[in-house]
Amino acid sequence: MLVHKIDEEVSLRMFTKDDAGEFYDLTIKSKSYLREWLGWLDYTKSVEDTAQNIQSRCRELIDNGGYPQSFAIIYNGRIAGTIGFNTINKANKIGVVGYWLGEEFQGKGIMSKAFKTLMDYGFIDLKLNRIEVRVAVENRKSRALPERFGFKEEGRIRQAEWLYDHYVDHVIYGLLANEWK
Repeated sequence: MLVHKIDEEVSLRMFTKDDAGEFYDLTIKSKSYLREWLGWLDYTKSVEDTAQNIQSRCRELIDNGGYPQSFAIIYNGRIAGTIGFNTINKANKIGVVGYWLGEEFQGKGIMSKAFKTLMDYGFIDLKLNRIEVRVAVENRKSRALPERFGFKEEGRIRQAEWLYDHYVDHVIYGLLANEWK
């Protein structure tokens, strides 16, 4: 799955080195919005930083036997955000999902479409048995996504992530392959 067209407006595709400028611009344009929940933004200071991130994403293709691990979310021909598996535990067939969408692309149903497509990809193509989402307890918008798709809240991890000047707790959501519809 190098490109997956979801509908006329939304698709998922692998990042390429040519995406570095556009993806960097989206990240910087949405920085103040995203900064509340994403702790890595201050480390993205140049197009080259973004190009290195994309290069590491491309290496995942080799590590996963030809299956990409993360994707650009494309909306009407523009990069709107990203979604993918932050980690894949092959031995236990578990994937941990991460995602974000640029501020201007919020409220259009884009992430719901991308999330459903990633779940299908994970359970069907990657043959995962379990998919997890870990999100800050107070991040209600991101928590709504796994809840909408039937994930079970399985617990909390105290002080799971350092966000600039404080720790945040994470809630863990899980869904098993036999629970996916």
